[in-house]
Formats: sequence, structure tokens, C-alpha cells
Amino acid sequence: MRRLGLLAAVGTVALALGLTVPARAQLVVFDPNNYAQNVLTAARALQQINNQITSLQNQAQMLINQAKNLANLPYSSLQQLQSSIQRTQQLLAQAQRIAYDVQQIDRAFSTSYAPVTGSQSSQALITNAQSRWQNSVAALQDSLRVQAGVVGNLDTNRIQTSALVTSSQGASGALQATQAGNQILALQAQQLADLTAAVAAQGRAQSLEAAQRASAQDQGREQLRRFLTPGQGYQSQDVRMFH
Repeated sequence: MRRLGLLAAVGTVALALGLTVPARAQLVVFDPNNYAQNVLTAARALQQINNQITSLQNQAQMLINQAKNLANLPYSSLQQLQSSIQRTQQLLAQAQRIAYDVQQIDRAFSTSYAPVTGSQSSQALITNAQSRWQNSVAALQDSLRVQAGVVGNLDTNRIQTSALVTSSQGASGALQATQAGNQILALQAQQLADLTAAVAAQGRAQSLEAAQRASAQDQGREQLRRFLTPGQGYQSQDVRMFH
């Protein structure tokens, strides 16, 4: 009893003197409110990290898409189209006798195709008639050559059209699709140029043939007038075919 009383007294004195118990002897107290707050804080931090990762992924995808949109089309039909146009231009430039030149046309229609006058000799009339006939034949040949060149371009155009449509369908970005569309438009323009050339060549041949017939009629009337007019010195060897 005396020992218990002594211990109690020592404890009372220790408390009174402010003596502390060592830390390893203290009890751990669990605070649920504090724990929940810590968990919530950690969850918010994790969500922020996830948002940052998503934002970086979106930016990376944007860069990839921009790179695709700026990528050039790997296929180009420009060289083939230029070659086709040059072939057609060369055929037009090789036009025989009366070419596609305004001054040359004016000279021809002021001489060979000019209205017949009474002062012209029979030999001059014959020479002009032969020249007009040769012009018509040459124009018909030129027209056929241009048409043959246009037909020759059809196979090239078919190959280019197929390649461009395939490239357009497989375009990885906006720029590639636009470039494919532009090349298809260029191909259509080349085909239109071929059609224009063929129409021009055929129209030239028809115009010269019509002019030849008109001049032949005019010359035939003059020949008949001279034949029927006394004193014109019209010789039998001058009777030629002018049509």
C-alpha cells in the first residue's frame, strides 16, 4: 500500500512539474476528416496531371494533322500535260501555206482570193486557181494531222486521269487533296485546248475550201465573159478547170 501511494504521489508531482512522456509512448490518433481532405487533395492533383497529359496529346495530334495538311502530293502530271500541249502546238505551228497568222491570211485574200478583174491575164487566173486548190488540200491535211495528234493524246489523258483520281482519293491532308483537284482541272484544260485546236484546224480547212469555191465561181464567170466577148484574145489552151 505504501508503494502504491508513493507511485501515485510521484505521478502527481510529475504532472505538476510539467514532465512529459517520451514521444514513442504517445498514442497515434486517426483523424477521418483530415484523411478525407488529404485524399481529395491528392485526387485533384492527379486530375490536373491527367488534364495536362490530354492537352499535350491534343497538341501533338494537331501538329500531326498540320503536317499532313501541308504535305505535298507525291504525284504530278504537269510534265505529261505540258508534253501533250506542246505536241498539239507543234502541229498547229506546222500549218502549210496559209498558217494561223492574220497578216498572212490578209495577203492571201488580197491576191489569190481577190475578186477577178478584167486586167488579169488568163495565166494569172490559172495560177491563182492552182494556188487556192493547193491551199485547200494542205489545210485538209493539216486538219487531219491535228485530229490525229488529239486522238494520240487520249491514251495519255486516260492514264493521267486514273492516276490523279487515285491520288485524290488517297490524299492524307487538305493540301494533297487540293493539289490533286488542281491537276485534274489542268488535265481538263489540256483536253479543252486539244478540242479547240481540232475545231480550229477543221474550221480553217472548211473556210479555205469555201473561199476556193467562191473564187472559182468568180473566176469562172470572168472566163465565160472573156470567152463570149469578141476581141479578148481568148485562146483555146486557156480553157481549164477552175473548180
